Amino acid sequence: MSSVRNHRGTLFFDFRYQGARCREYTKLPDTPANRKRMQKVLDQIEQAIVTGTFQYADFFPGSTLVEKFADKGASPVVSRALPMEAKRAPDTPLFRTFIEDWFALSLPSWRKSHAATVRSTIDCHLTPHLGDIPVGAITKADILQMRVEIAKRKGRGGNETLSAKTINRIVQLLNQALADAAEQYGFTNPAERIKRLKQRRVDILPFSFAETRLIINTVREDYRPYMLVRFLTGMRTGEIHGLLWKYVDFERRQILVRETLVRSSMDYTKTDGSQREIAMSAPVYEALLAQRQRTGDQAFVFCTANGTPLDNDNFTNRVWYPLLRHLGLAARRPYQTRHTCATLWLAAGENPEWVARQLGHCDTTMLFKTYSRFIPNLTRTDGSAFNALVSSVIDSSSAALVSTGGAPLRASMEVRL
Repeated sequence: MSSVRNHRGTLFFDFRYQGARCREYTKLPDTPANRKRMQKVLDQIEQAIVTGTFQYADFFPGSTLVEKFADKGASPVVSRALPMEAKRAPDTPLFRTFIEDWFALSLPSWRKSHAATVRSTIDCHLTPHLGDIPVGAITKADILQMRVEIAKRKGRGGNETLSAKTINRIVQLLNQALADAAEQYGFTNPAERIKRLKQRRVDILPFSFAETRLIINTVREDYRPYMLVRFLTGMRTGEIHGLLWKYVDFERRQILVRETLVRSSMDYTKTDGSQREIAMSAPVYEALLAQRQRTGDQAFVFCTANGTPLDNDNFTNRVWYPLLRHLGLAARRPYQTRHTCATLWLAAGENPEWVARQLGHCDTTMLFKTYSRFIPNLTRTDGSAFNALVSSVIDSSSAALVSTGGAPLRASMEVRL
């Protein structure tokens, strides 16, 4: 029987092939992690032997046994005359069967919104292309062909095709499912080495302070507190639409972000880092006081006349875009209010770590990556400091050059630089 065994503290493979006992030694120390890694390889070896596709050199190219088995070819268990699909198909369930079981087992660990996205991806993309192939027989070529086909599909928002970001997300989900299948049935995951498509960088388009003030002053009266809070807190759409009065702390002047509205249902925030306390500026504090006069007897801070939370599509299409058109401003998603708040905080000189916490980021990495070009003076990356230094050196050195004929220039530069 095949096994992973110990020899003087290191591990080796012990299996039988074509009636011969084969031992292949490694330099890996005997640890649980190494045993697990080697067992996966051993499972692949056994599977290849059973299906008749095992080639000794594929697994142990430097072994002395390669020549011994070179002329014997693959195991006679499966005939070489079998069609390719039959030879490559191990004894595993069809992909459509496996993916449904995988979805059901994974469901408890997912947010509702993510589960809905996964469900749609499986039904629209994965099962139609791979459903009738045994999960262990799916090849890299199958996945690449699937990617070619879905790349031809019409995208949303008037896009001619699906974006690279969407296609990468589909393949990444498949990779996660096949990784679990590979561990369960003992084969190599064909998706793990597929390179992601290059995604275009999308620039953020925050509003200027003047534009922000114009929008707040022009929006209809019943939406003014909402717009002011949205622009000056950096809350995500689901966070502000799902904000409950019990999470508004007027005494400490804080907004507690604890839940978010996702697909008309309250859910946990996007990440653990999104759980945070947002400091109320004076305008936000006053806006919430005014809003409490309107909806203080309801659960939601910003809601309809019957107490239900605001609908994002309704707000976007009936309030937001008409307002931008009325003001002659370029059409931008409401999410740009979050970017606007971040740039205003940073331009005002607030500590980047504080800003990151207010936005719900774990650290400042995303902050500088996303907003650095809007705040050149924050980190002195606009070249002004260097320009001031070299300008003063060159100017003073030039004056010395004129008065002395050039001798002091090198000494002056050495001292100042």
